[in-house]
Amino acid sequence: MVLVDTSVWIDFFHGKSGMHVKALEELITNDQEICMCGLILSEVLQGIKLQRDFFRTKNFFEALVYLPMSKETFLLSAGLYRSLRKKGATIRKPIDCMIASVAIENNLPLLHNDRDFYWIARHTELSIFESGE
Repeated sequence: MVLVDTSVWIDFFHGKSGMHVKALEELITNDQEICMCGLILSEVLQGIKLQRDFFRTKNFFEALVYLPMSKETFLLSAGLYRSLRKKGATIRKPIDCMIASVAIENNLPLLHNDRDFYWIARHTELSIFESGE
């Protein structure tokens, strides 16, 4: 099972290319379990302009595994952000620490296209999904 970040979904739905999109396409083609959390769901859906695209995407996401977020998830996220800042790595979007916390708590690799996740993985237990895993 793989947690797929908003950055990958946006590029996927916009038809962009890249290793991250190719990896997602392989996961879909190979019928691998893909999961998401409420933050990713909200980020992707809030950016959709057309109503029909909104419903199509929402229906597509219904087939994915949904990971809940608890109070502990948010506490872990705050701790990650603070510890990274102490090490000189200020994460541009604190929501990335929340998404990383979901992956860490569920012991799942994260497929992404966002440089902040490399900083997070470098200093935490976050595992980055590599194509071919």
